[in-house]
Amino acid sequence: MSATHTENRLLQQYGKLARLPFGKKLFSLALCQQAPYFSSIAPRFETLEKGLVVVGMPERRAVHNHIGTVHALAMGNLCELAAGTMMEASLPRTHRWIPKGMDIQYLAKAESDLVARCAWSPVVSDVGEEVPVVVSVTDRAGTEVVRATIRMWVSPKRATVARAA
Repeated sequence: MSATHTENRLLQQYGKLARLPFGKKLFSLALCQQAPYFSSIAPRFETLEKGLVVVGMPERRAVHNHIGTVHALAMGNLCELAAGTMMEASLPRTHRWIPKGMDIQYLAKAESDLVARCAWSPVVSDVGEEVPVVVSVTDRAGTEVVRATIRMWVSPKRATVARAA
């Protein structure tokens, strides 16, 4: 198996499924099998590329708060899913990531289906570093309802460090 094949496995899986009828839905369901908590928001991936993720979340009663709008934590969950999937699809196989924290701004009430967009130009180093990843969430009308900055710790995998030494 070539390094390119291994490096882009998530992107290849998405690419194969996205071409099929209901393929994006199948990809979303499969991803939620790997990280079951995300199934609570019923995500639907619209775009998955190196450096870009667009993922939707339907407005439904299961994600409502006490005033009938989309719950803040459901939107935070959507942001974390978008940022984490983008990191997984964008980093070379020699590196790993883990979220360290999230700063989130609730800008407007969310009363419709939502779409999270996360873009990042992957630049990695040979030492660990904190990388801010910004996620914007908009409603059906295009109004930004949430903006989150997720601080990701990006570092070389241990096996990579050991081989380099």
